[in-house]
Amino acid sequence: MPRLAGKVAIVTGGAKGIGCHYARALAAEGARVMIADIEDGSALAAAIAQAHGADAAAFMRCDVSDEKSVAALVEVTMKRFGQIDVLVNNAALYAKLSPRKFIEWDVDIWDRVMAINVRGSFLMVRHVAPHMMERRSGKIINIGSGAPYKGVPRMLPYVTSKGAIIAFTRALSRELGEYGINVNSLSPGYILSDTGLENTAHVEDERIPVRNSRAFKRDAYPEDLLGTLVYLASGDSNFVTGQSIVVDGGAVNN
Repeated sequence: MPRLAGKVAIVTGGAKGIGCHYARALAAEGARVMIADIEDGSALAAAIAQAHGADAAAFMRCDVSDEKSVAALVEVTMKRFGQIDVLVNNAALYAKLSPRKFIEWDVDIWDRVMAINVRGSFLMVRHVAPHMMERRSGKIINIGSGAPYKGVPRMLPYVTSKGAIIAFTRALSRELGEYGINVNSLSPGYILSDTGLENTAHVEDERIPVRNSRAFKRDAYPEDLLGTLVYLASGDSNFVTGQSIVVDGGAVNN
């Protein structure tokens, strides 16, 4: 039997990039998936439904930095699927950022990164967690990054936001543990995703140094994250909480 049979998952930022791989992987393991994104995910939802059944996926446009949008997403998900078992807080602002010195970051950009990457995860938890608390079970997977561990330069707002997500995960796990809810973060290394390759001007500047810093001397792709994602979403991780699992081929160890 698939490990997520009978479960319902929300994947924010699930329409494109790494997020669409998360959505497909959860559906392949039997979950019904609500794809939430500011980008159009209707074609992805249709493809997942064709592969795994008519009720396997749905899409709703959502801006995670806006509380009304988040509240509407959770309400529609509950009406459509009746429960929420897994939340993947994946939506983030990264690929469209251009590296620069710390003093050159505009305050508006800084605030926008924090609004999406940090406040967005908080708002999703604020509206999803009560449904999990009522059922005394659930899996919250916050997508962090290996960048805070390495102190990656010239991307200060992004690195700071992902450091906040790791702290957010640890603190939240303490509050939700009594309800049987697991809260962990999956922290990818530098991943060559479709959207990253399309939008990030600094791919080639980062790709080789990052690859050389790893124990496994190769590029990383979204598929490298999926085993850990499913593990954290499934019953296999029932006694794991408050952790940040870094999936980066061993770069953080160096």
